[in-house]
Amino acid sequence: MVHIKRLQEDGFDILAIVGEIDASSAIELDLAIARSVGEGYKRILIDCGSLEYISSAGLGVFMSYIEEFRDKQLVMVLFGLKEKVSNTFSILGLADLLNIRTGKQEAKQLANELSA
Repeated sequence: MVHIKRLQEDGFDILAIVGEIDASSAIELDLAIARSVGEGYKRILIDCGSLEYISSAGLGVFMSYIEEFRDKQLVMVLFGLKEKVSNTFSILGLADLLNIRTGKQEAKQLANELSA
């Protein structure tokens, strides 16, 4: 079960993921990201501080946006990953393909640098 909270702050669209993302809830993550893109946000931050688990389906959602974000010059930065979740990203090599930072301020700074 997952709940995705959405808020806007300083020109960023921030999606806070609470719970677990598995095959059945990955669609909610996909819809939330698509909504941000559709509304014209250029800098999207994903708050993973309350993300307890992510399956391959959830990881696939993030992967599916890499090319689109590059083509549209959009920036997505994930932050606050718990060690278990962070290890999953690292083991699969996704830490090299996605923008990941420790905290919100670092994520904002990177997003600003990448969108400049």
